[in-house]
Amino acid sequence: MNLPRVRVRRPGRLAAEASALLIAAVVAFPLYWMVLSAFKPAGEIESSQPRPWTLAPSLDSFQRVFGQREFGRYFLNSLLVASGVVIASALIAFLAATAVTRFRFRLRTTLLIMFLVAQMVPVEALTIPLFFLMRDFGQLNTLGSLILPHIAFSLPFAIWMLRGFVKAVPEALEEAAYIDGASRARFLWQILFPLVLPGLVATSVFSFISAWNDFLFAKSFIISDTSQSTLPMALLVFYKPDDPDWGGVVAASTVMTIPVLVFFVLVQRRLVSGLGGAVKD
Repeated sequence: MNLPRVRVRRPGRLAAEASALLIAAVVAFPLYWMVLSAFKPAGEIESSQPRPWTLAPSLDSFQRVFGQREFGRYFLNSLLVASGVVIASALIAFLAATAVTRFRFRLRTTLLIMFLVAQMVPVEALTIPLFFLMRDFGQLNTLGSLILPHIAFSLPFAIWMLRGFVKAVPEALEEAAYIDGASRARFLWQILFPLVLPGLVATSVFSFISAWNDFLFAKSFIISDTSQSTLPMALLVFYKPDDPDWGGVVAASTVMTIPVLVFFVLVQRRLVSGLGGAVKD
């Protein structure tokens, strides 16, 4: 007689799962509080005794956000900047990672070290030099002044990460493709590109978040033409030192979070495989 097996969880596994749930709750609590505050009426938001719930949800904060005349333009600008950074950095990083992995040339190791060193430089230290650079190129008050710096800052990490994916693709596969008559361009885009796509997705997520949430460059490079501002700049409309509209701030922040969540949902499967590792021989 076969008795059903009873799975007994080890204490170590239970402790790990409990720790993971606790960490997830701590990480998710600020997001929960932000969304909750966006639906709270003004009296509850400014109350000296805040409660982790509301019995009178309100959409007044969202109405003030969407009632802003330029909010739609700010949203579109942020979408254009983030999309441009993701597409450009992914293509450039893919080609660069393939070059430093598949080809042997002088100063290749030096170039890789320079990529790593560039990643260590704080963004704040380069803001002023970048300002003068964008001024000399005539890019101030344009979306290009936001796209170009983010591409430059996202490339070192993307190249280093994609280098492992490209290196994991067997060279025998490349040789077999050439024997079958495939050109280098065809192997690059029809064979290698799909194999490293999970890595591209993983790097694109970081590029998207960095460009979407950027405030420093938007504040520094968009000076007078407010039509080129992005969503983080829209928060300043609701934040006034003498009378801040906290409901508008959290409601606008909630709206800003939605595209990031949608992007995660669309790429979550490839993101997990991309963070898990590269192709195995």
